Amino acid sequence: MTQTFLGMPAASPEEQPHTGGWRTNVEVPQDTLRWGHTFPEGAHKTLANTQMRRNLGHATRTIRNKRQLRVDEMPDWEDLREAAEAVKFEVASRLPELLEQFEANVTANGGIVHWARDAAEANRIVADIIKSKGVDDVVKVKSMATQETNLNEYLADEGITAHETDLAEMIVQLADDMPSHIVVPAIHRNRSEVRGIFLDRMGDAPEDLSDKPEELAGAARAHLRKKFLHAKVAVSGTNMGIAETGTVSIFESEGNGRMCLTLPDTLITLMGIEKLVPRYQDAEIFTQLLPRSATGERMNPYTSMWTGVTPGDGPQEFHLILMDNGRTKVLTDPIGRQALACIRCGSCMNICPVYQHTGGHAYGSVYPGPIGSILTPQLTQGLDDDDPVHTLPFASSLCGACAEVCPVKIDIPTILIHLRARSVDVKRRLVPDMWDVAMNVTAPVMSNGKAWLAATEGVKATRLIGKDGRIGALPFPASLWTRSRDLPIAPKESLRHWWKRTHPEGITPSRTATDAVDAAQPDVTEENR
Repeated sequence: MTQTFLGMPAASPEEQPHTGGWRTNVEVPQDTLRWGHTFPEGAHKTLANTQMRRNLGHATRTIRNKRQLRVDEMPDWEDLREAAEAVKFEVASRLPELLEQFEANVTANGGIVHWARDAAEANRIVADIIKSKGVDDVVKVKSMATQETNLNEYLADEGITAHETDLAEMIVQLADDMPSHIVVPAIHRNRSEVRGIFLDRMGDAPEDLSDKPEELAGAARAHLRKKFLHAKVAVSGTNMGIAETGTVSIFESEGNGRMCLTLPDTLITLMGIEKLVPRYQDAEIFTQLLPRSATGERMNPYTSMWTGVTPGDGPQEFHLILMDNGRTKVLTDPIGRQALACIRCGSCMNICPVYQHTGGHAYGSVYPGPIGSILTPQLTQGLDDDDPVHTLPFASSLCGACAEVCPVKIDIPTILIHLRARSVDVKRRLVPDMWDVAMNVTAPVMSNGKAWLAATEGVKATRLIGKDGRIGALPFPASLWTRSRDLPIAPKESLRHWWKRTHPEGITPSRTATDAVDAAQPDVTEENR
């Protein structure tokens, strides 16, 4: 007698993920600065992920509030920002000289300095050093420089496994995901999703693991400790190199960096050439600005600084790779070069309304958010119309909040506008698109006062078709605008009409301001009499 199966086939237990929803829809790309889609395409995809948006909104609000508390404690916060801006300006002005000084001091203290023109050359140097030690397994400290070069994937192709030891980076690596934030790479995941990732991908995770933060941290700690104790080689980035002494530093919160920097026999550090400060005393400024801006802490729990090698203490072989990868091209732009001052705190992302809704994956680069929108197009020089990164300078509302929170006072809105202009200049050599046609048609009206007044009267007709103060859809070609954002209806009264109604005698603004100042100082006038 044969048996007939009725119903849905059940997957074997090992095929069933514990969360069912954690698997990423992002493939690890070959070029981590250019994932192949434009920002509008990426945003359209990520905006549909409501769980990700809830996770991101909660996390960014929490970090923003903590940052504001710590900033309010500092009476000299603005002075610190101006000092950091001045230091970074000096670095940009003296970069070749400072790099030579830095190299000389690292070498004098027993370090070995390598130079890499691009990401491929940097990766080859790292892989060759690891192979020369006869190992195929290394531990890593969280590093945006190695994310930029896609080092983990390169090492995997060379038969070398790189274990991320930062908790958030480890979550991203276990999930075959991509980071979505500079400081908190797994910010788009909640703790239930992290529990599922650990149970499905971390072989030694406890079977009864819950989603309590302390249990998740304990499982990660036990898993990583074995990696630390067996690793012969560690790879790191750096937060800051000090030219005056040849010192390199890592600021972190979990202690995993301290383990990587002290236990292995060989340490390899990959550093972008812009991450310099001239003097040791300059570190005082950034050790106050960075933790408050990044995680809302008064200081980083672990600040590691090392100068070359010390016999009998820590790694006995230290390699420093100084990487360009497009940075000298950025330096040639007198406006765009400000982006090189970034200290990777992520505060501009946490305040950005665009990033908060789209998440980091929409930007198609390991540098997301406002800083990514100005850094990625410059590192790649991708401002041509057929390059997907050319859309990044347009991924902003230009509200200016990113510039207000930047600890080194990078004028991000001005650079966004500058890059938009560069992108438009490139397009002028090609066939004009719909936006070019629209701007050419409206330019005569917008440049003529009477024509503009007549046009604004006509715009009031939008009040007849709008609902709840906005218009959600219009026919082509206006649909090019309304398919991605609502159009507000015209107000009942224009600024011109309001001014005529409230200033019937034609009082000028300057006259009104003068009267207000005089009215505010009657006592002074009385005393003079």
